[in-house]
Amino acid sequence: MKHIFEELDYQPTPLGDISLRKRTEPRLDNTLIYEVKLGDEFLMSSLFVEAEEQLSILGLDKLISNGHSEGLDIVVGGLGLGYTALTALQYDSVATLRTIDVMQAVISWHQKGLLPIGDVLATSVKSKLVHGDFFAIATDNQQGILDDKQVHAILLDIDHSPSHWLNEGNSGFYNADSLARMRNKIVSGGVFGLWSNEMPDANFTSLLLEVFQEVEEHVVRFPNPYSGGESVNSVYIATA
Repeated sequence: MKHIFEELDYQPTPLGDISLRKRTEPRLDNTLIYEVKLGDEFLMSSLFVEAEEQLSILGLDKLISNGHSEGLDIVVGGLGLGYTALTALQYDSVATLRTIDVMQAVISWHQKGLLPIGDVLATSVKSKLVHGDFFAIATDNQQGILDDKQVHAILLDIDHSPSHWLNEGNSGFYNADSLARMRNKIVSGGVFGLWSNEMPDANFTSLLLEVFQEVEEHVVRFPNPYSGGESVNSVYIATA
């Protein structure tokens, strides 16, 4: 395969200029990679999606083990390349999947089918892409999220970790009051799942336990072809 470098989209946003590009990686036998940058920061890569997929797998498996096995209403905070939402959509028990992203540019990538997963999240009858601020929606004073009905699971993949935020304004979500407001939008036995780029944080787990009945910390390990070793992310699963 010849070397490829193509910028598929570039748009200014209130958080900075965001770009989507695909390229081949000569160090990895010209593997084709899709990458997202915000300003000068790399946000995500199609080369590393295992932990995002595990966020859905761990969250929905826990939900099912808690006795919720059909007609599931799932909300994903953060769209990105779409792997968290796509994995959730593979569960037959999921009836509705709503994915919220603050950047219309990211939603448009899925609508145009620019990404490796195509336009499935934009075209599936079970899936709805919502342009909005997840944190504002999740912590408003209304019981429901986007409507007046509680949901079965909220899966969050926006910030790098509970203490390393994509945007300083997101920091106000990571406290007991905001988490409790969100918890009230989840059915009893439902789950809140959170992806983190860092190892589990005991302080954040303690915070979750102030709000939720049960909290599990999962360490997700996956190969890093650049280093020849492993990379590690984590997933928190909390039961309402």
